[in-house]
Amino acid sequence: MIELLVQARKDAGITQVELGKRIGQRQTFVSKFELGERRLDVAEFVMIARAIGADPHAIMHESEEQFD
Repeated sequence: MIELLVQARKDAGITQVELGKRIGQRQTFVSKFELGERRLDVAEFVMIARAIGADPHAIMHESEEQFD
């Protein structure tokens, strides 16, 4: 799911710095979860998806389809 979230951020043309500002965090927070150094809880995942204009449910659904 994180890979899809990262791709959605990039597709939206949003930098890690901008995303950090939108969610009230530093760029390092964004970098750490994108690199897998930090896990996101569900509330954080939803907040980040919405901050980049992505549908969190669609990302989860697409992630599930990769296992079928």
